[in-house]
Amino acid sequence: MNNIEQKEAQFHDQWAEDTNLNQVYVDQAFESISGPENRQILAWMGDLKGKKVLELGCGLGEASVYFAKKGADVTSTDISPKMVETAEKLAQLHGTSVKGLVVSANNLNNIPDNFFDYTYAGNLLHHVDIVKCITELRPKLKDGGQAFFWDPIAYNPVINIYRRIATKVRTEDEHPLKREDIENIKKVFSKVEIQYYWLTSLGVFLWFFAVKRIDPNKERYWKKILEDSDKLEPFLKLSQKVDSFLFKWLPPLRYLAWNIVLKCNK
Repeated sequence: MNNIEQKEAQFHDQWAEDTNLNQVYVDQAFESISGPENRQILAWMGDLKGKKVLELGCGLGEASVYFAKKGADVTSTDISPKMVETAEKLAQLHGTSVKGLVVSANNLNNIPDNFFDYTYAGNLLHHVDIVKCITELRPKLKDGGQAFFWDPIAYNPVINIYRRIATKVRTEDEHPLKREDIENIKKVFSKVEIQYYWLTSLGVFLWFFAVKRIDPNKERYWKKILEDSDKLEPFLKLSQKVDSFLFKWLPPLRYLAWNIVLKCNK
């Protein structure tokens, strides 16, 4: 484990230790208006019953547990031992189970090849060596298998201000995706489909900061969005429709999105 990986593991171990499992939003992360990235991925995945799913960077376990609840056979991996432990406990809390493994996404030698129907990684690529990770990940998929990713991209000025302020809830080695990263992903997989999310809808960040006066170093805004999903629904419904229109008809605006979602065929 290199120095960056050690810092990532320590940061996420502490995050896991500070987490109340009863405040981890599993269903909301995939079904609420606040999670358009995951709702898109679910639409792509279809029926998960009996599918073998590998999650890289499982974090607290929201995705792994959701997939398991839908009938998938889930392997949950993370560089943080405490995060893997938390994901397993979260699964028990929700009446299901996942197989936890402490694994660096930069080194997947201990993961079997040609085994998984789907791999999923949310908010992972900007923490790792992207080319190394995806090159090692592709062989883990069965023929016809698909990898799903969602991550922040680098160019939105509002999010970049937030990143400079919210230093205590982020790791210092994060690197949001740039155009060349996206092109590298296209080179590794046979076919890549992309969706973009959050432009005008980023007004919620300004609301949290300027109106609600929520300290971005004391509360993770992306978690707050899930927590307040019901309250934010009218605004998010409208803004997501506006964003969809803008991304379709003014393609250069796509690189001002907060997050990118990718479906990658082996």
